Amino acid sequence: MKEGFNVIGERKQDHLDICMREKVEAGANSFDSIRLIHEALPELNFDEIKTDVTFLGKKLKYPILINAITGGTKSSTKINRDIAEVAQEYGIGMGVGSQRAAIEDPQLEETFKVKDSAPNVPLLIANLGAVQFNYGYGLKECKKAVDMINADAIALHINPLHEVLQPEGDKNFSNLIAKINKIASELKVPVIAKCVGDGITEKTARKLKVDAIDVAGVGGTSWSLVESYRNQGVYRKVGVELAGWGVPTAEAIKQCARLKKPLIGAGGIRTGIDAAKAIALGADVVGIALPVLKAWSLGSRDGIREYLDKFTLELKIAMFLTGSKDVKSLKGRIVE
Repeated sequence: MKEGFNVIGERKQDHLDICMREKVEAGANSFDSIRLIHEALPELNFDEIKTDVTFLGKKLKYPILINAITGGTKSSTKINRDIAEVAQEYGIGMGVGSQRAAIEDPQLEETFKVKDSAPNVPLLIANLGAVQFNYGYGLKECKKAVDMINADAIALHINPLHEVLQPEGDKNFSNLIAKINKIASELKVPVIAKCVGDGITEKTARKLKVDAIDVAGVGGTSWSLVESYRNQGVYRKVGVELAGWGVPTAEAIKQCARLKKPLIGAGGIRTGIDAAKAIALGADVVGIALPVLKAWSLGSRDGIREYLDKFTLELKIAMFLTGSKDVKSLKGRIVE
């Protein structure tokens, strides 16, 4: 049964407001225990360090994706377009929030569309919840999400803890691996299996026949904590108790890097140093979301630019101090 789009829109606005207003980060990403190898004589010219990468066939100036944040509300149109314009300037990728609201109400499609204002975003990622494959969604809806925004790839987000604590949540996660794999085999664009703050193990990731994995581990936004602000009674208490549940980001990256598959390191990535550690552990690119939303709330596009200027400088300095001439060279530059 389809959920009313007004309900979905209200929920999306709740999520935005809570993330901008409340403390929603929980758990440890475990990057504190990771130490990059310091090279006192890096034998490099800082100005010649190359930060560009190719990810899912697209050239990025930095190994950065602004992960899915929003869509489906009045305020999200400006947020998505501002993010897209900055992503285009910096040559980085971005994803939109779950497009389910627009699938069910085409009037909301404009809240996700960004290519009219930023036609050259190098990698634009559509988004749908994988659990919806147990509620009537399939290849048709995935194609519609991709076509809606002229996306280069689609992320199927995986969020069992979030759904089970959400008052309106969809809780049937049975037989989803086979359905995700079927969709991935039929779509013409790359498919990303995207976690949302609880992480993923190597064992589970190996079962997914997708083009890339976004580990989105513990240490950043906790959707359990987000839902605790929307809940009452026992569900509110349980949401707080489970706020740090899952696989820490550093551990999820280390495990999933063994698959030798395109890998997004996300979950508590807040600085360029975090990004360097994630890449050294095996990620190909990193994903950031909450810091970008908060930067936007403080200064719109200029706020995002200020944050990214700091982030990219930190990353480049970390590359310099580890003797890494390019992003590929940074991999493995950790003290064991």
